[in-house]
Amino acid sequence: MYFDGTLNINGAGASILFITPTKDKLRYVLWIHFPASNNATEYEACLHGLRIAVELGVKHLMVYGDSALVINYLNKDWSCSSEKMDAYYAEIRKLEGKFYGIEYHHVVRDQNQLADQLSKIGSSRAAVPPEVFVQDLLAPSIIEEKEVEEVPPVE
Repeated sequence: MYFDGTLNINGAGASILFITPTKDKLRYVLWIHFPASNNATEYEACLHGLRIAVELGVKHLMVYGDSALVINYLNKDWSCSSEKMDAYYAEIRKLEGKFYGIEYHHVVRDQNQLADQLSKIGSSRAAVPPEVFVQDLLAPSIIEEKEVEEVPPVE
């Protein structure tokens, strides 16, 4: 599975590309309809790709992405300092148990070109080719913890 996320002035988009052992391809474009950072688009792509893989019954998955941040966090090579990204990380970790084997690999953008092109379709809202599945994301896939202000009791 290859994934990518893109943010530009038109909006945010993401993509997922599955390549089966027989070289068949499944392509997905995600139209993101909420404010998202570039890192959030990458996590949304990875998370949705894992969810689709689970639905398809995939048991062994190789995950490729050009986001060094996402791949290095998932491989535990880097630590995360953002609560929002921690929430994405936690959601991905929950899905990993549904696979017999999963590996994350960082690739340079040149090795992620098809996913990159698809994510740009998502962010630009360009016409989607007929063999590509489209999913609209209306809200983030994570629930962010909101800080609750503690108010002392009134006497």
